[in-house]
Amino acid sequence: MIPEEDRGPAWLRDYGYTDFSSIEADIQAMEQFASKLSATVQDDYAPHLATVTDAMATRLPDPPGEFVELFTFLSAHRDVADVAHQNVYNYANGTQDFALVAKDIGKKYSGSDAFSHAKVTDVDKAFNNVASLDGTSANEGNG
Repeated sequence: MIPEEDRGPAWLRDYGYTDFSSIEADIQAMEQFASKLSATVQDDYAPHLATVTDAMATRLPDPPGEFVELFTFLSAHRDVADVAHQNVYNYANGTQDFALVAKDIGKKYSGSDAFSHAKVTDVDKAFNNVASLDGTSANEGNG
């Protein structure tokens, strides 16, 4: 047995243990969150997306001569800029998809017995089927 002084604080002893049977979701808060999230993407993020896209699409000129180090740097810079550009674009779409899923779950489980019916698998299915919620394919953009 471990002596009391070596066991650490009492409030930390069950760290890492989660009883998933007691997790509850506030359906109305989820619907409100979905609407605010969607509005934020549409009103605050999407209008600036074209400016960011244009700035990131600007290519730096090729280096003069055979300056290998600069050529290597510019190549890496282009790769990083491409990934960053994809992340900027996918943020709008992913956030919009998240809002659609939250809204859909809120609609499905807005009844008084929603806590007894909603399951983690339902949430997983909603995220897997997010394209069907707004009528676009998974590759089409929303933002």
